[in-house]
Amino acid sequence: MGAFNVFVVSLLVSFGLTIPTIFLAKKFKLVTDSGKSTHPAHTHRGVVPRAGGVPIFLAFFVTILLFVSLNKIVIGIIISSFLLVVIGLLDDYFDLSPYLRFAANLALSAIVIGFGLGIPFVSNPFGAPIRLDQWQYHFNLFGPHSILIVGDLLAIIWLTWTTNMVNWSKGVDGQLPGFVGITAIFLGLLSTRFTVHDISAQTVMLLSFIVAGAYLGFLPFNFYPQKIMPGYGGGALAGFWLGILSILSFGKIGTAILILAIPMID
Repeated sequence: MGAFNVFVVSLLVSFGLTIPTIFLAKKFKLVTDSGKSTHPAHTHRGVVPRAGGVPIFLAFFVTILLFVSLNKIVIGIIISSFLLVVIGLLDDYFDLSPYLRFAANLALSAIVIGFGLGIPFVSNPFGAPIRLDQWQYHFNLFGPHSILIVGDLLAIIWLTWTTNMVNWSKGVDGQLPGFVGITAIFLGLLSTRFTVHDISAQTVMLLSFIVAGAYLGFLPFNFYPQKIMPGYGGGALAGFWLGILSILSFGKIGTAILILAIPMID
């Protein structure tokens, strides 16, 4: 299954599932009411549903099950992403403490890294790559395991930062799904070269285009005036997935920073 095909399937599933999500979010009070909320980031008027992370995640999940070979890293991404959506729904309803969300970000980043995602080295434009896998801690828990002390810590910091940074950039209607779709496509094209993890470059490319399709399928409902918000789940998933893809696509962290320069500065 080619990248274009998985992109189209993900886009159509996201588009189709966003419609009932709007109805269900209103029914279960997963909304932001401008008449009740005084937060300066809320520039909309009236009652707008949240919970946009649900159709986005389901599009990602369904397309992966249909077209992507599962391995340890992919399974870890699915599990941590699902938990992030659950936290997003709880936040959409209860407005969770930002400190609680931040702690959850750290925990979920550690979970996906525990499934094999780490940063063994970063590219160096002035010479050989900078290795981050020289300090390792080995242990046995239902089999041999190892922790990259520097690489895994850096990965946790990176994923937590991208998760929050991208989520903070969803205030303008249509902004978040638009730049996430573009960034994921670029990372997918870059990943066709090679990868340093226990996952093929083809799989990384498919994941990138699935993410792009999921957000661009959501985009028509998020244009001004938005009919549904990404919510914390949709915004946090965007940063979480882009951070993961930048690691998987041969550690293209510098490229991700360049593409996401505007939301980062914002």
